[in-house]
This record gives sequence, C-alpha cells and structure tokens, in this order.
Amino acid sequence: MTLAVLALFAVVLFGLPLGLLARVGLTDGAVPSLAPLIEALGKSSVQKAAWNSLESSALSGLAATVIGSVLALVVGLSDVRAKGPLVFALLLPMMIPPQVTAIAWVQALGPSSVVLGTLGIAPPPGSPHPLYTPFGVMLLLTVQHMPLVLLVVLAALRSLPREIVEAARIAGARPARMIRRVILPLLAPSLVAGFMLAFVSALGNFGILAILGIPARYTTLPVLIWRRLSSFGPSVLTDVAVISILLAAVALVAVTLSIRLQKRMRAAVVGPPQPPLRIALGRARPVVEAGLLAYVAATLVLPLTALTATALVRTYGLPLSADTVTLDNFAEILFRQASTVRAFANSTLAAGAAAFVLAGLSIATGYFLSDRRSRLGRQAGGTLQALADVSYAIPGLVISIAFILAFIRPLPLLNLSIYNTLTIIFLAYLTAFLSVALKPVAAAYGQLDPSLDEAARVSGAGFARRMWRIFAPLTAPAAASGAILVFLTAYNEVTVSALLWSTGNETIGTSIFNYEDGGYTTLAAALSCVTVLATTVLMVALDRFGRRLPPGVVPWRT
Repeated sequence: MTLAVLALFAVVLFGLPLGLLARVGLTDGAVPSLAPLIEALGKSSVQKAAWNSLESSALSGLAATVIGSVLALVVGLSDVRAKGPLVFALLLPMMIPPQVTAIAWVQALGPSSVVLGTLGIAPPPGSPHPLYTPFGVMLLLTVQHMPLVLLVVLAALRSLPREIVEAARIAGARPARMIRRVILPLLAPSLVAGFMLAFVSALGNFGILAILGIPARYTTLPVLIWRRLSSFGPSVLTDVAVISILLAAVALVAVTLSIRLQKRMRAAVVGPPQPPLRIALGRARPVVEAGLLAYVAATLVLPLTALTATALVRTYGLPLSADTVTLDNFAEILFRQASTVRAFANSTLAAGAAAFVLAGLSIATGYFLSDRRSRLGRQAGGTLQALADVSYAIPGLVISIAFILAFIRPLPLLNLSIYNTLTIIFLAYLTAFLSVALKPVAAAYGQLDPSLDEAARVSGAGFARRMWRIFAPLTAPAAASGAILVFLTAYNEVTVSALLWSTGNETIGTSIFNYEDGGYTTLAAALSCVTVLATTVLMVALDRFGRRLPPGVVPWRT
C-alpha cells in the first residue's frame, strides 16, 4: 500500500508535469522533434538570455566558490573564536529571500539610500545605480550563494581524517603549504560540488535577476520566461516550455558534469573522521577575526540596516530623522493591506502543509531506501530520491511551467480545477523541496541498526506498526529538522510561485516582488523586514532544536 502511494506521488507530481513539459517543448505536430528547441536557439533574444544566464551563473559561482572556500578554511581549520555565531551569520544570507537581498542592496547603495543620505554620503540625485549592471547582478548572486559553498566545504573538512594533516605537520609542512599540497587536493570534489551548487542556484534565481537585471537590461532565461508568460498570446505556453527545457537542460548538464568530475577527483582516505585541526593564528587572530566581522558587516549588516531604515521613513529617499521616522509602513502591511495579510496566511499554510507532508513522506521513503530485504522497495525509494534530486536541481520556474501545463485544465473525473489556487502552489512545493526534506531523514536511517527491523518482524509486527512504534520515533528529529528547512525555504521563495500565484493566492515572496515592481518601495522594505525577522527566529529555533540531533542534520551547527 505504501509503495503504491509513493508510486502515485512520483507519477502525479514528478512524471506528469515534467513529461508534459517535454512533450510540449520537444514535439512538432505531435511528433518528437528537436525543431522547437533549435528554432528557439536561433532567436537573438533567447541566445542573449542564454549567454547572460551562463555568464552570470559561471562567474558568480566561481566567485562564491573562492570566497566560500577561504571562509570555510579559516573557520574550519583555525582557532578563531565564536565559530557557532559566526557560521550562523555567514549562512543567514542564504535563507533570506533573493528578492529581499536585491531590495536591501538597492536601498543600501543607491542615490536614494536612506542610510547614505543620513550620513551625507549618498551619490548625487539622478546618478546611475551602481548595482543596475551585470557586475551588480553577479555580485549579489555571489553573496546569495556563497553560503552553499561554505556548507559543502565545512562538511568536507569535518570528514577528513586528522591523521593526514598531522602527518604533513610532522613532515615539516607549514600551514600554507599543508593547505595547498594536502587539504585542497582532498577537497577538490567538494569544491566542484560547491561550484555546481552555486552555478545551478544562480541559474534559476529569479528575484535578484529580475529586480537588478531588468533595470540593467541584462535579461536572463528566468526573466525571459516570466516576460513571455506575462505577454499572453496563443503560443505562449509552447514558447515558455521550450525555453524552460533549455534552462533545465543546462542545469542537468551542469549536475551531470559535477558528478563525473567528483568521481574522477575523489581520493580514498584512510581513518575515521575526526575533529579538524585547529591552526593557531597567534598575533594574526585579531586581524583575521576583524576581517570576518567586516565581511559579515558588508554583506549582512549594511543591507539589512538600509532595509530597516527605508521601512521606517515616510517616503523613500528621505534621510532618517525624528521628523521622518514612522511605523506606518509596518502598520500598513500588517493590518491594513488585505493582500499582505493573505500573503502571510497563504505562505504559512502552503509552506507548513508542504513541510508536514514531506516529513511523513521522507520517513516512508527513507525506510525503503535502507530496506535490505526488499529489492522492489529499494528501487522505488531510489527512484523517488533520484526524481527529488533532479527536481531540486531544475530551476523553480521550470517546475512552475510544468505544473501550469499539467493542471491548467480541470482534473479528469473530478472536473475540478486547481489552477489559480493555493493548491497548485502547495503541490509544486512538494515537487521542488522533497530533496531538502529527504536528505536528513536518509542520513538518520543510515545510523540505525538493521536488526531493529528484523527483531520487529520476528515479533510479528506489521509494516504499519513497525513504522509507528519504531522508525517514526527514531527518525522524527531528523524529519522535523528537514521539515523546518522546507518551511524556511518555501515560506520565503518567489521562484516557484512567481508564475503560479493569482489574486487571493499571493505569497510573501510574490507580494514583496510586486510591491517593489510597482514602486511601493517603503512597503516592500517593511514586508521584507518582517520576513527576515521571521526567518531569523525560525533559524534560531532550529539551531536550539539541533542540539539534540546528530551532527550534520542542522547544516550550520559546528
């Protein structure tokens, strides 16, 4: 019964949408053909958008890899103090919605910056904004996705046997030489994985690419899809399906290359993982710590301060003073604007329901992944895990287009339409974020003794009883951790819901984007501040809860 439910889930939420996307984008007159894709690639607008997507993703991914690796080496191998709060602060930009990141930086550095205006150092009125350039787009993509690389490299450092590093030190290698000749070669697969994570995330990023790219006339594939779908027309779905397939193909090629490169670079190490080496920085420690704090101040404190200052003034561009400060913007979005109240309710409901459902689904899937007795169960669990990983790698806008194609018509037999409802956003979240929920649960199952299942079977316990009395309680902490990560990700996202929302079914991410796009900058800033506060509170709660979980379940805990 459980296998049948998993199979139905895989067909309805993975196979059907993505299959329809492929059929619409890769057929010509109901005959499989690459002609639509070739025709799209022949258009100058698609070529330019594809090049911009590759350029911004590759360069920002490279910069994120360099910065994230350096920060991971400093935090993971040295004796800098307060590592826990430092890692938390370095990873916080990853959980802040990209549209909020873009708005915060725009308000921090532009001619109308409240902070710069208050300090008297704002650029002259009418000056071009420094971030409305391709460089500005890549800068913010780097800031947004650097924490992904930091997470990957920190995890790799924790898994390296300490004996290797100790042997290098005994042989007389200084820290710089040891890192260059020993540690970095062993980290090569993780560096490739970090780069590809940053590359794929930047490829599908919509908030930053729309808010900065449109004024800069730097159109990428996600923005082109959004513009095409907004233009309507008889062939709009076919056009965006073809572009979506192109975007998905680039992402999948990148992931495939990453896997192959990691296999070729992987070197076998001997010995169990141990705490990484703590290199004493000596007199340089205060300087290094000051540099880390400066990075946090530049990438986190400055934009969030500007965001808060903008939310507290009556009109965007006024300096912050006793005469201009007001809480009216917060009162407007929290109590007067019906759309934002609905957005908070909709995002909480959709993200919460998706987190709850995926937690239960992950517990069931994880069991079959670790089941040594049933080959069919392992295959079913492995197939669903592979589909989840592929869907997570595919940009969210592609998932949106696939769901539009699958559910734009009423459901057969039921004659019920879920298009333009909150249900379609909820279902898209299930597809997009299953991988996030499944990974910690799969890791938790890997730590369980297989004899537990065998003993329960011998005692006569059926599948349902074994799951309810044994495996669900044992994996519940990891499932709860994954559920909170899903909620954090879905609560703030805009990429998946950008094309699926409708009046009455707004989400927080789309509301922030619509306010900024419509020129209501102070309201966008106020709503962004509330979102950042909610995200931080949830991350702190997960951090406290993570003390009872195995290492690695909560990614930022050292």
